[in-house]
Amino acid sequence: MSVSWNDQMPIYRQLKQRVLAMMLDGLLKPGDALPSVRQVAADYQLNPITVLKAYQELVDEELVEKRRGLGMYMTEAALDKLLAHERQRFIDEEWPAMLERIRRLGLDLRQLPGMRKGDKQ
Repeated sequence: MSVSWNDQMPIYRQLKQRVLAMMLDGLLKPGDALPSVRQVAADYQLNPITVLKAYQELVDEELVEKRRGLGMYMTEAALDKLLAHERQRFIDEEWPAMLERIRRLGLDLRQLPGMRKGDKQ
């Protein structure tokens, strides 16, 4: 499995983002087991401590739970928590930048696809 890592962010954070994306995309569902630390380390040629650090952040955020002797599992509440967090981050960080770009370009929101009356979302 070939993966390229970005030098701008620690690898454990990039790995965590990949797991979060799997959750948001429905590839991991509440109750599903995450791939084992050893398997991920082998697949991505990473130090197991790097993988464990990414997984531990997910545990700390209560998106994943450790089950002794069984592994790590996505919690039942993970998707709701993750969606709430991502929506708020979008509103606080991404949307203001988009609005500023729209303003700079002199666009009217009604000119944008999906923003006109009758457009299907």
